[in-house]
Amino acid sequence: MGSNIEKGKKGELIAKEHLILKGYNILDLNYRNKVGEIDIIALDKNTLVFIEVKSRTSTNFGYAYEAVNRRKQEKIIYCSYLYLNQKRLMSCQIRYDIIEVYLTPNIKINHIENAFC
Repeated sequence: MGSNIEKGKKGELIAKEHLILKGYNILDLNYRNKVGEIDIIALDKNTLVFIEVKSRTSTNFGYAYEAVNRRKQEKIIYCSYLYLNQKRLMSCQIRYDIIEVYLTPNIKINHIENAFC
């Protein structure tokens, strides 16, 4: 399948396409600041959604969402606050989602809304 970076990029592309088909408006991809990175930032109707994408080729080492542990969640939340401050969006409704992308044998997507807060 290739390197982990290639798997991650492919998973993010699949997740982006999935979100567009669901009617989301993609605002940013791979947003970075001094704290970290958020894979996808999108609007779902009136809700700003910060999305972590996890790609896997199997569940041999656990489900993809399990890689988003409490420490990773806190980093995403802090990163999102910096984004909100930078964009002056402090009063908008927000949500944190995880999208699992399983790449083999067939592509499978699991979108977990309100995965953490």
